[in-house]
Amino acid sequence: MSSTRRSAVAGAALLGTTLALAACAPAGGTGQAAGDPATGSQPVTGGTLTFLESQIPTCLYAGGGGFYPNATLINQLGDKLTYQDPETREITPWLATDWEVNADATEYVFTLRDDVTFSDGTPLTAEVVALNFDHFGLGDEALGLTKQEFVSNYVASEVVDEHTVKFTFSAPSPGFLQATSVVGATIVAEATATLPYEEQCQIENYVASGPFTVGDVQPEKQYDLVARDDYDWAPEADEHQGRAYLDAISVIVTPEDNVRIGALTAGQADAIRAVQVYDIESIEASGSTVYYAPTNGVNPQFALRPGNPILADVRVRRALQKATDVESAVESIFLGKFSPATSVLSQGATGYVDLSDKLGYDLDAAKDLLDEAGWTEGSDGIREKDGHKLELTTWPGAVFPLNQQLDELVAEQWKLAGVQLNIVTPDAATATAGAKDPIQQPVAITHVGRVDPDVIWSNFGSDSNRNGLGFTPETADATLDEILGDVRVLPTTEERFAKTAEAQEYLIDQAYVIPLYELPQTYAAQAKVQGLGWEAVGRVDLTDAWIQR
Repeated sequence: MSSTRRSAVAGAALLGTTLALAACAPAGGTGQAAGDPATGSQPVTGGTLTFLESQIPTCLYAGGGGFYPNATLINQLGDKLTYQDPETREITPWLATDWEVNADATEYVFTLRDDVTFSDGTPLTAEVVALNFDHFGLGDEALGLTKQEFVSNYVASEVVDEHTVKFTFSAPSPGFLQATSVVGATIVAEATATLPYEEQCQIENYVASGPFTVGDVQPEKQYDLVARDDYDWAPEADEHQGRAYLDAISVIVTPEDNVRIGALTAGQADAIRAVQVYDIESIEASGSTVYYAPTNGVNPQFALRPGNPILADVRVRRALQKATDVESAVESIFLGKFSPATSVLSQGATGYVDLSDKLGYDLDAAKDLLDEAGWTEGSDGIREKDGHKLELTTWPGAVFPLNQQLDELVAEQWKLAGVQLNIVTPDAATATAGAKDPIQQPVAITHVGRVDPDVIWSNFGSDSNRNGLGFTPETADATLDEILGDVRVLPTTEERFAKTAEAQEYLIDQAYVIPLYELPQTYAAQAKVQGLGWEAVGRVDLTDAWIQR
């Protein structure tokens, strides 16, 4: 087999530029163990870290792994085949010690560690890894498992021997190596992998090989994790090898912002996720530290879904682009703590290109485009055409900070151009059923974090599970799908980056999107908490965390 050794492949992963916000993050927030240089203290073992999570974890199966509260648990309970450094983007060994990739990236062979056990005592084997990836790449109808978007063109696995597994693909899959490092690719034991979907979702059934195991659980309220004394297979790149420093982690669901902040500043909580920008000053005044963990993928942005009759006209979409003063909105809502987006992808994403020259506020141009499209101003200031108002609807996204306020500000901006943006919060059933419906939700905020060019297909491909533009087979843009398809299969980095740049330009030129801001995950921790980390898209990693005494 013509192959590329892992060292060469890992070197090719040094691709992304660092997100500007990363410079704001205090040192030591990268998941690497470190002492406190100010005091000369070194990591100590022991103690329970109380971590307040802002949202309720849902399903721990692979497809739900990307949801941040789920990852708060999964990242402490499980391991991946490879590790992606959050700063350099380099892919290095973890459960896999080595790998080979053939010339056209249609075959991958991984050599596994022979000393790893799951929390139920069973060993890590090629057979178990193959079972996990068959589920990721193919799904399992009998178990109710669907295939996952981070694995493309998957055909089959082959157990070469007890600690060697081979994966084959129907077309080049250059993003697969990075896919083995994402939280959704966490390897679970056979006892978990053979359960039906509903049971795999439950943390009580989650058996993996990570540095912590599941302790006491109060569903939707509190999740206690306990350190494994025998853990000794951290990523090769981590200076901290062996058992986690903490004895335990208590993850407590605390949706109310003021309760999380109050608990942190009063010393009742050690660390929290989801810090609103208006709380930063009081947190820092209390002596705690705020961390900004870049998500390095598709920026939060409005998807203008062309399947909606109003948005089928590119002139209307372009008018909405120009009627949105992103810079002033982001400054106003996020108080200068977040940066306005300059492209579809964030600055820390692999394949990012600066397209700020294609973006910008121009109210007069917006009005001219709407005039050209036949929309005339009505008596109430809202434009009309053929007896219909120029009215659109969006749903606030709970996972996006201050999304309601941002929507309201954009609605005010659009009204200046004669466009009514209605902000509706649907019930759970409607939200699930209509998430991709361009009639119910013509303007949808969308985002996904992943440090690989495949991320742009994940968010915008008509055949992706996310399908952020709400395409149907009848409304899909064949040109866009072709560009996004090439991103997934072109074998060289240069070719993939060129297509990724083309995709970003096309999405903006066709006014399918209005990029909004660079999204970090925000955390805060008391000064005594050291070694707080996150993986490459900002999901918390507490393996190296320790409490100073």
